[in-house]
Amino acid sequence: MSRIGRMPIKIPSDVQVTIDGNKVEIKGPKGALSREFSPKMEFSLEDSKLVVKRPNDEPKYRSLHGLTRALLNNMVVGVTTGFERKLELVGVGYRATVNSNKLVLTVGYSNPVEMDPGPDLSVATPVPTKITIFGIDKEKVGAFAAEVRSVRPPEPYKGKGIKYQEEVVRRKAGKTGVKK
Repeated sequence: MSRIGRMPIKIPSDVQVTIDGNKVEIKGPKGALSREFSPKMEFSLEDSKLVVKRPNDEPKYRSLHGLTRALLNNMVVGVTTGFERKLELVGVGYRATVNSNKLVLTVGYSNPVEMDPGPDLSVATPVPTKITIFGIDKEKVGAFAAEVRSVRPPEPYKGKGIKYQEEVVRRKAGKTGVKK
């Protein structure tokens, strides 16, 4: 069996899980998430633990087993604690502000770039060079962080751009002068 897929998911006491065929809805203190999974996967609640079972050992279902369990676990973690992604702006004059729930980036273009995170995400800029994206859906948090980073990805010569906080930008040497 899949090592990830066979692990049961512990459900905290303040989280409600509703299973309706292949649709699972999870409600918690931070909000509610629901998702439809493959109809071949079976879900069961046993002693405040959510268990995912697969129909057989075909490679397709083995990989789907682990994926389904990981997605369910992310849903439980999201409604209890939530997810956050931190970005940094590196460069002279680069800054970010939040203006009426829109992220405004000043990153070297002629006009500021405005980005709308949507109703599910919240964005904060504790310092003008740092951005924190918070939400209950891990996919949406990661997708919006990637979208913000794509406005001005870090370049390898000076390291300027928008990067994830934990990201390390590999630096390259610049041109060397040719002596004649």
